[in-house]
Amino acid sequence: MFRKFVMSAAIAAAATLAVQPAAIAGKANDELVWSTNREAAVADPYYNNTRELVIIGNTVWDGLLFRDLKSGEFVPLLATSYKWVDNVTIDFELRDDVVFHDGSKFGPEDVVYTVKHTSKEENGVLTFKNVSWMKDAEKTGPNSVRIYLHEPFPAALAYFAQAVFIMPEGHYDSAPDGADGKKDFAAVKPVGTGPYKITNVVPGEKIEMVRNENYFKNGPKGTAEIGKLTFRTIKEMNTQIAELLTGGVDWIWDVPKDQAEKLAGRGGTTVTNAKTMRVSYIAFDVDGDSGDKKFMDKKVRMAVAHAINRKSIVENLVGSASEVINAACHPDQFGCATDVKNWEYDPAKAKALLKEAGFPDGFETEIYAYRQREFTEAVIGDLANVGIKANLKFMQYRALRDLVWKGVTPMNHMTWGSNSIPDASAITSHFFSGGRDDPAKDPKVIEALKVADGSVDQAERKAKYKEALDIITEELYWLPMFTYAKYYAYGEDVDFTPTPDEIPRFYTAKWK
Repeated sequence: MFRKFVMSAAIAAAATLAVQPAAIAGKANDELVWSTNREAAVADPYYNNTRELVIIGNTVWDGLLFRDLKSGEFVPLLATSYKWVDNVTIDFELRDDVVFHDGSKFGPEDVVYTVKHTSKEENGVLTFKNVSWMKDAEKTGPNSVRIYLHEPFPAALAYFAQAVFIMPEGHYDSAPDGADGKKDFAAVKPVGTGPYKITNVVPGEKIEMVRNENYFKNGPKGTAEIGKLTFRTIKEMNTQIAELLTGGVDWIWDVPKDQAEKLAGRGGTTVTNAKTMRVSYIAFDVDGDSGDKKFMDKKVRMAVAHAINRKSIVENLVGSASEVINAACHPDQFGCATDVKNWEYDPAKAKALLKEAGFPDGFETEIYAYRQREFTEAVIGDLANVGIKANLKFMQYRALRDLVWKGVTPMNHMTWGSNSIPDASAITSHFFSGGRDDPAKDPKVIEALKVADGSVDQAERKAKYKEALDIITEELYWLPMFTYAKYYAYGEDVDFTPTPDEIPRFYTAKWK
């Protein structure tokens, strides 16, 4: 579907950058092509924790439960019912009409296998916090299973709905050995039960999917209408826009505000700004692992916090659905205490703090980032205004994640989408419970979060998250920046509705 426009210079420039698409996407071919700038070298939601695999995970695989976005309730998906036996034991009754994409029948053995494999730390699930709370599972009947938790974990239902995807029994047993001599579980051919099945993976380029014609009926995900779904990596936004205009892709997001507004004014493309559960943050090397000792001084961290005009970034770059945040969590998550210290924009105070810290003329450092370069460039501009020269190291997420784990980065500007789980355990506890993403490993924070994550008393959970968030904010282990709002742009033939959890439900999309 070719569209004619009298394009502005910016859009015309984008068109000249476009490569010839391999095929025209769209309604005529019953193929919805969606694109982002990030590579998907691995098509497995346990061994690739990018947002792209969260989306594909929910498209190709199913969990035991499903979160109804209208009611906020967790309803059965692969399960037909569930019951808490006690604070650490849950019984599930399972559907008996589900088959995997390889034709094998789904049953309790698959749930037991998935729990046992993913909950073992040596098996290397990337976001281990998503599964570490599970202790074991056992088959209790022909269509029933019991799952044991290490300790009470009230957020378990949310994880069963959005982070624990069921794999067939023995799925990872055929994994080849990797270069390090360990099993490369990510190399196993993807097999799920979801509305779409993966037919082809070209690492770093595309993942092709087709509708699962054997998907079970009367489930909360419904029945997919579009026949083919393809994810493509297109690294340049200008090229994404050009291909959207010429029919090479049907759906993109993370469109910069100025370009989204130009697209919206031209017709032929639907443009929407919608909230997400993703947050932006700046993390500091508070223990000096990177060799840059400056951020061990709280006054330096305070100077950075006062130097950055977060409100301006939200208003001028992110979009109307975004908001500035002060706590290390998303305001929509249970336990996210928003009444914490606000490090207000005050360049004069920032300069005074730098002087007190021994840097009257500022200093030079590095800032690492991977997403929305223009957001980080705005941060760099604000820092330059108070004398901090921050040299940008911009890279792909997986490469930056590994550097963060190694303690290489003095300051990193990153984001976290919490796997769209509406509970502070999915972000605050992930980053501050002493794991490899924790920049501080503060024992008081770790202890408070341990209680918050495990208590069945809702009031106590809130109080302990508040205790932890107050310390994180006061000590400036992080500078929370803002909630993400995304500009979506998609073809006029696409009937699509954005959702606030940042998981596009492509299985509910259809052609107009």
